[in-house]
Amino acid sequence: MAADVLSLMDDLHIRKAALVGWSDGAIIGLDIAIHHPDRLTRLFAFAANSDPSGVKDVDKSPVFTAYEDRAAREYATLSPTPGQFKAFLDNISKMWASEPHFTEAQLRGIKTPTWIVDADHDEAIKRENTDYMAGLIPGAGELILPGVSHFAFLQDPAFFNAALLRFLEQP
Repeated sequence: MAADVLSLMDDLHIRKAALVGWSDGAIIGLDIAIHHPDRLTRLFAFAANSDPSGVKDVDKSPVFTAYEDRAAREYATLSPTPGQFKAFLDNISKMWASEPHFTEAQLRGIKTPTWIVDADHDEAIKRENTDYMAGLIPGAGELILPGVSHFAFLQDPAFFNAALLRFLEQP
């Protein structure tokens, strides 16, 4: 997936960019920071995990279940394969159970200015994994957004955007 982001950047003639990623997108951002640091100016990684042990059992979360129901409805409306949401969900669930696997050395090697961000009520990511990543990445900031969950940008977009803009405005 990181290759897809880099390919898109190439197609758009973007040599370097700040990357803002949510969940799997944040994992992609970390992957790029590890393997292609020359392509990033900074990374805002919201709700990422460093390995599968950092993920909670989302099946126990009513908020996450509601999100999956919403995603199923939107998938049926927007996808060119509207009847294949279950297969998509099965595949992404396998990915969540098996990826990523960032090592301590890889995380310590990140030189891109990075904020590891999560929510204080995240249904999917274990707080100790957020703390772990922020503690290993040299100079990383750690921000825990209060009163929101894995879906903070939907629950309180003004607050989320203010935090993001603060990060992007830093020298």
